[in-house]
Amino acid sequence: MTTNSRRKIGIVGYGHLGQYLVQAVEESADLELAFVWNRTVDALKGKVDEKCILKDLTEFANRQADLIVEVAHPSISSDYGEAFLQVADYMVGSPTALANQEVEDKLRAAAKHHGLYIPSGAFWGSNDIKKMADRGTLQGLKITMTKHPTSFKLNGILKEKNEQITGDKAVILYDGPVRELCPLAPNNINTMAAAAIAAHNLGFDKVQGSIVADPSLRDWHIVEIDVTGPGDVKSGEVFTVSTVRKNPAKIGHVTGSATYASFLSSMLQAKGFGPGVHLC
Repeated sequence: MTTNSRRKIGIVGYGHLGQYLVQAVEESADLELAFVWNRTVDALKGKVDEKCILKDLTEFANRQADLIVEVAHPSISSDYGEAFLQVADYMVGSPTALANQEVEDKLRAAAKHHGLYIPSGAFWGSNDIKKMADRGTLQGLKITMTKHPTSFKLNGILKEKNEQITGDKAVILYDGPVRELCPLAPNNINTMAAAAIAAHNLGFDKVQGSIVADPSLRDWHIVEIDVTGPGDVKSGEVFTVSTVRKNPAKIGHVTGSATYASFLSSMLQAKGFGPGVHLC
């Protein structure tokens, strides 16, 4: 960390979540802004102190951040993650980037001197699930995410399928391995990507994800987590846990309101764990 007692935070991305984090840093007695970068710099003018605006992301090292937080797009981790980790701790706000095995491998390898932090977000019970993964007793994990169709930002065939929904009947858009889902829904399923990191003995290929578009769901994002732990699955004598998380959310919003506070808590916890990959 810098000699200044206040932890210096670099924010990459200035959407709704980025704006929330910038305000939180500015209001904190223990933090200060090292920089804020956004793809469109005009979005920062008049809202962020001029001295904190970073126009060229390749110049991030000059700002001497202690922690760099990505809340922009998965491509940032692919393009800059290794370089970030050379000079600072790095918190991946879009962990769907790690569904690309090459990206995950190179970031893990780069986290030799600083920490690579993965926020748990809406992933309830992440630490307990990681403990089972560490012991090799985690046998199954499925995350089902249900939102209003307008709250999904999708690509490819899932985008087409979502746009064709009419009426109030819920439609399962995808049900299968998380790795295949990540490039089709990179902005929506960070919870599932965090789950695949926590459940490292299963990983992106064996952790299952399901996304459901429900036109009648106007006030909530719902995340269901089903865990299968130690025991005999065939006989039914097996440890299981199921949780349902209802997050207040307006129609069309990708992120539910409770997720902002959760992400901020993760950012505040992203320190002091040393090199390696850490859930926060």
